[in-house]
Amino acid sequence: MDENNSRREVIIAGLLLILVITIGVIGYMQIDDFSFIDALYMTVITVSTVGFGEVHELTQGGKLFTSGLILGSLVILGYFISILTQKLVHTQVSFFYSRNNKKNRLRKMENHVIVVGYGRNGKQVVNELLTLGLKLIVVDESHELVINNMGRPVRFIEGDATNDDILIKAGIKTAQSLISTLPNDADNLYVVLTARSLKHDLKIICRASSESSEKKLRMAGVDNVVMPERVGGAHMATLVAQPDIVEFLEHLTIHSDTPTQLTEIMCNELAPDLINKQISEIGVRRKSGANIIGFKTATGDLIINPSPDTKLIPNSKLFVLGTKEQIKQMKDIMSVPKVSIS
Repeated sequence: MDENNSRREVIIAGLLLILVITIGVIGYMQIDDFSFIDALYMTVITVSTVGFGEVHELTQGGKLFTSGLILGSLVILGYFISILTQKLVHTQVSFFYSRNNKKNRLRKMENHVIVVGYGRNGKQVVNELLTLGLKLIVVDESHELVINNMGRPVRFIEGDATNDDILIKAGIKTAQSLISTLPNDADNLYVVLTARSLKHDLKIICRASSESSEKKLRMAGVDNVVMPERVGGAHMATLVAQPDIVEFLEHLTIHSDTPTQLTEIMCNELAPDLINKQISEIGVRRKSGANIIGFKTATGDLIINPSPDTKLIPNSKLFVLGTKEQIKQMKDIMSVPKVSIS
């Protein structure tokens, strides 16, 4: 049933019931000269068919009016109860269907990001990832927070992320990465240990507040550790020493509104005939206008402004600078050609 139609029918049924009561009150006051209270009481017991006795002796006209009021009220009251019951059943069914549908979507979710903790850092992480169009699941222990965010496009799960069942419920088996933003380093460490035990190849990024915690987190299997105080301090220092560099880098963020953006491309996603070829042989700049400004080797070494004779080896990564159109054109040139099936 359409929600607007359902609400409209309930309103109409309610107005009809009020109309019957109004007619009853006016009728008893006019026909048998009842007071307002007596007329209202008589109308209510007549419409509800409870069977109480009359307040006063009814005249012939009063009896005929009462008979008509009973017949009319039975139809309208029955209609009102029917619509109200239908509305309640529909709401209950929709609630259970919604919950079941949400559970099914959670089971099917793949390549999503799990964000543990929805404090100041967690909110910022979620907002940034939403601008990139990534699928997210937030895990937090606060019941009130989860309830208040039920209408958001982000899915919230209430629970302790150090519990295996909670992370499994969040789809850790099919997730691409996990970000733990809890304020306590020990809690983050437990989350990392739990997550790593459930999926060994999961990319894990974690917040830390001290260098000693950073070392422990890396030993536990964290891929990247972020220390907000260190990042914030470095950012502020650069704003003083070289403010234009900061502004320039902010214009290159992947969710920036500026035409030129910086993105990364895995060499494993390239066409097989491009692997082990030199950058100069591919002619990226000539064909698309995009520029390869960085290269990360399979061992994790970063090369800024790689030379033209740098080879694109498996498990390496390219950092590309260009407009959205140039980057798209470059990906089309370097990607595996799609085979049409007729």
